[in-house]
Amino acid sequence: MKLWDKGYSTDKKIDIFTVGNDRELDLVLAKYDVIGSLAHAKMLHKIGLLSKEEINSVENELNNILKSIKKGEFTIEDSFEDVHSKVEYLLTKKLGDTGKKIHTARSRNDQVLVDVHLYLKDELIEIKKQTKELFDLLIDLSEKYKKVLLPGYTHLQIAMPSSFGMWFSAYAESLIDDVYFLNAAFKVVDQNPLGSAAGYGNSFPIDRQDTTNSMGFETLKYNSVAAQMSRGKTEKSMAFAMSSVAGTLSKFAYDICLYMSQNFGFVSFPDELTTGSSIMPHKKNPDVFELIRGKCNKIQALPFELTMISNNLPSGYHRDLQLLKEGLLPAIQTLKSCLEMFIYSLQNIQVNDGILDDKKYDYLFSVEEVNELVQNGTPFRDAYKIVGGTIEKGDFKPNKNVDHTHLGSVGNLALKEIQSKMEKANLYRF
Repeated sequence: MKLWDKGYSTDKKIDIFTVGNDRELDLVLAKYDVIGSLAHAKMLHKIGLLSKEEINSVENELNNILKSIKKGEFTIEDSFEDVHSKVEYLLTKKLGDTGKKIHTARSRNDQVLVDVHLYLKDELIEIKKQTKELFDLLIDLSEKYKKVLLPGYTHLQIAMPSSFGMWFSAYAESLIDDVYFLNAAFKVVDQNPLGSAAGYGNSFPIDRQDTTNSMGFETLKYNSVAAQMSRGKTEKSMAFAMSSVAGTLSKFAYDICLYMSQNFGFVSFPDELTTGSSIMPHKKNPDVFELIRGKCNKIQALPFELTMISNNLPSGYHRDLQLLKEGLLPAIQTLKSCLEMFIYSLQNIQVNDGILDDKKYDYLFSVEEVNELVQNGTPFRDAYKIVGGTIEKGDFKPNKNVDHTHLGSVGNLALKEIQSKMEKANLYRF
């Protein structure tokens, strides 16, 4: 069944090529298609295009379809082009002519838009919850290990003292920036496109504010052409937000892979969270974090994939836009799984609290030696040369009697400020 069926059959090869994997992807959107249909049907009744008896029967049958979707019993067979045609078929099969009325004053184009907007809203809420959960874990780890020093590196060369507290809280604060992107994407997604039809509206006296309220959108896309043009922009907004989160996770995963190396030995994990080698019995590999890094790097490429699909298209609908779902929908589930695995694994991270016992890290404190000379009256440039000379001669020895734990400490005040930033970021209504 095709919503555009005019009484002739499409060539089978054309049908296979144009439908692609839309049936599989549409199963993810099925719930939202029914939600949109419910809102649309209620509005049609409100404006007198469906009788009381008709709306009651439509609502009842749509709710039955929704139950079958939630139970995992809903399918889209090859005889149907997409979820929209399957839902309309089920309504028509049960209700006859009443089921045929459900498509009044809308197009498959605004149906797709509604489904995608509703779906992305729910997924953004879930991703934001997971991001906050990871943030809270990082803050806890930062507090727990705030006095355990960690070598800081620049150019992969030993640089200055840091701490595990700073390391964990740095990624926590980076996640706040990612939440800003998620909030921005939600703002774009939270606009109702229903009623724009094929992109040029329709002549029925529809009430678009009614469907906006019914589906829980903050506002609506007032211009029907603008609503249709949001296809592509909406998906890219989501992709850029996901890319921001993925960028943080990828960098963090790389740190962990590096720090787990025997050449560093800064962190480790229980054996059951690592993998082995088929030939080298000593190996404990960070496969989880390597896969997170790779998966998140793929997600960071997604905005550009979507840009290339939708770039330079004129206004109005084009079939190219169907391809947006192929990259976006699986990527959403991938990001959620990466967040889940990060949270699960980090709860069991093991920190090495004796890293600085290795003499090669003595140079971490060279800046402190320079600063001490400056505080005692030596000009900075002279102090720099003095300490540099001792390093060159191999005579540099930091003062081990001084407590250096304050150098890499993030501080309780800073942690509270970071938490406050996240609280403000989370004030945005989801």
